[in-house]
Amino acid sequence: MKNEFHESICAEGMSKSMTIFYTLGDNIYTNITNRCPCDCIFCIRKITDNMGEEKSLWLEREPTLDEIKAAFDEKNLSGEIEQINEIVFCGFGEPMERADDVIKITQYIKKCVAKKVRLNTNGLVRLINPGFDMSSLAALDAVSVSLNADTADEYLRVTRPKFGAAAYDEVLRFAKDAKEFTDVSFSIVGILEQYRVQNCRDISKSLGVSLRIR
Repeated sequence: MKNEFHESICAEGMSKSMTIFYTLGDNIYTNITNRCPCDCIFCIRKITDNMGEEKSLWLEREPTLDEIKAAFDEKNLSGEIEQINEIVFCGFGEPMERADDVIKITQYIKKCVAKKVRLNTNGLVRLINPGFDMSSLAALDAVSVSLNADTADEYLRVTRPKFGAAAYDEVLRFAKDAKEFTDVSFSIVGILEQYRVQNCRDISKSLGVSLRIR
């Protein structure tokens, strides 16, 4: 309930749209849900509803799978897809709230174009959907997992997941298990104290994944 309340507060006074794909830099990003199991203290959607040239990433409703495919086809036919570097699942919500659709959309994209597809995720899909098949991550070229903390207590403080204490260990376990099927990296926000950054580097190294500061 906490996160549903948070979403309604964030959306208040902000415009909504049906922006499924948006462009930032050399990439096109896929925005398919407002839902997220976390309430991060640094979340950008607390302070704005836009991104790049898009007026709003707050969805009026979740687009259907067919609507997402149609929006992609429109981008592809316009020539926009040809010009970009990669396609990234990353919007105003956690993409893996729709985990099965992420895989289906990726498979569809791969049939249409030879572009890299990356998923940005909090790594909590198996708490969101305990039946998720990790092997399906092989459809993706890369998965970036938001680590954002060097201890379970700090993770609870800064990300405030609805799953409580189980969340941090699951993030680490997800990254370790996902490595069997795709390229995995961790990311952290740039506001972390330097000693925590170093601790995150050590954690990443111990799991054999790279670390990016965003």
